[in-house]
Amino acid sequence: MKRIMVMGVSAGAGKSTFARKLGEKLGINVYHLDRFYWEPGWKEASVEDFTRRQQEAMNQEEWILEGNYQSTYRIRADKADTIIYIDMPLSICLYRVFKRWLIHRGKSRPDLGEGCPDKLDFEFIKFIVTTYHARKKKMYKRLQDFQEIGGQKKVIALKGRKAVKTYLENL
Repeated sequence: MKRIMVMGVSAGAGKSTFARKLGEKLGINVYHLDRFYWEPGWKEASVEDFTRRQQEAMNQEEWILEGNYQSTYRIRADKADTIIYIDMPLSICLYRVFKRWLIHRGKSRPDLGEGCPDKLDFEFIKFIVTTYHARKKKMYKRLQDFQEIGGQKKVIALKGRKAVKTYLENL
């Protein structure tokens, strides 16, 4: 377990916190895809810059890349030896997004780029709610596909807060 992808069902699933704790336990650098994607003022990076930033991180011998971003999913998945998926109920995801916003309101979170103060708006909440179930189905299909490849990648699905906590405690 040296090249790890951490993904989750939605914003608020706990990907960033989990990846940070995992990195501390394993002594592996953690890279947050939101830092690669969002430039100051909430400007989207070009596809080329976003891809290049990920590839630079993956040039390291060991890495943890945290985030979903379907547009570059394949390049991370091809190089990862471990894929960890965090599945939380929609209510927990929404609660955490709101809590995160209250804590970091007006400031950039550590997992976001500088110049991107945390924000919460109707469109983001709507995105979470309307895509949650479809994303969950799609992700479990992807994980199943990886497991059927003949065990080339370790696939770990952690469902719920207790599973996440137990996994980290047992490392």
